[in-house]
Amino acid sequence: MAAPTPVAVAPAPVAAKKAGNAVAQQKASTPAVESKLESNLAKQPPRALNSPIRIFQIYFEGWQRELLDPAFYPLDNSRGSSELMEFAVFDQLQKNAATQGATLWGALSWRFGEKTGMLGSDWVKQIVDHPGYDVYFCNPHTHNEAIFHNMWLQGETSHPNFLEITKAFFQAAGLDEKEITAVHPSSIYSSANYFVATPNFWARFIPFVRKVLVTADKKLPPAVRDVLHSKVADDKGLHGGATYVPFIVERLFGLFMRTEGKDLKGYKIALPERERELNVHLKLLREMKDVAHRTQSAWLAACWVNYRNLYLSQTNTKAWCDQYLRAITPTEVRFV
Repeated sequence: MAAPTPVAVAPAPVAAKKAGNAVAQQKASTPAVESKLESNLAKQPPRALNSPIRIFQIYFEGWQRELLDPAFYPLDNSRGSSELMEFAVFDQLQKNAATQGATLWGALSWRFGEKTGMLGSDWVKQIVDHPGYDVYFCNPHTHNEAIFHNMWLQGETSHPNFLEITKAFFQAAGLDEKEITAVHPSSIYSSANYFVATPNFWARFIPFVRKVLVTADKKLPPAVRDVLHSKVADDKGLHGGATYVPFIVERLFGLFMRTEGKDLKGYKIALPERERELNVHLKLLREMKDVAHRTQSAWLAACWVNYRNLYLSQTNTKAWCDQYLRAITPTEVRFV
């Protein structure tokens, strides 16, 4: 069967330039991380230093501290204002005395329990019961594993012009654009930056992300770069006025693990509460896509797309389908 003709998409710089008219036309670049997270973190090393597994939980306001999990160490980031959000915290913690000598460490958000449906003690138990991995992660948004080829395409439904901005970013950073439209297995889906990992992982992952960001900033056309660093990305106001940068960064994990980090071992922690929320169609769709990926069957992947599109057309409005369905349905089947 002949490969179908790809859908024509306007060049990323054109669409980005239009969006750029809505934001300030000033040169933007990836910011440096904040100089401090919590002033007493280095002066008074936390009790987490007594454990080889050191997990911090980030919060921004006093009332959020009451919701933190007792298995984690509270980390006040109320003074943090970096565009990089969680990644800035990772960068700072790597250099802080609080993580020195740890076997594994990570920093999770104050919404960890709400998003995962899991207690911190259960999370730690999963790590202890499955030793020997370089990074432990999860995906709180399990339904995305069933209905999207990958998290890049999912981003199009959450952030305006996400695919066009992402394609321009990949071009500038020298990344393989095939990543954006390929079918990814559910085993590598990750969202919310919920990582607990070895120092070796952090020593490689953080420079990888930094290199990609710096390279893209240097080579992106000014108008596109302005949009990348604009709050257009959070048009619904759900992420505190975040730019496109953190949404791209959180999706780089899977790419890193298949490229520069391909020798590292990752363990995806299952989330029983989130799994119970999946209906029969979502479970079948996810399994169908995973089998297609495992067997590299373009035919089965095409069947999955048809089933998926029917499901989305029944669970979303016509306006939603008209806006997104074509954009998130690549006409060529390829696998990572």
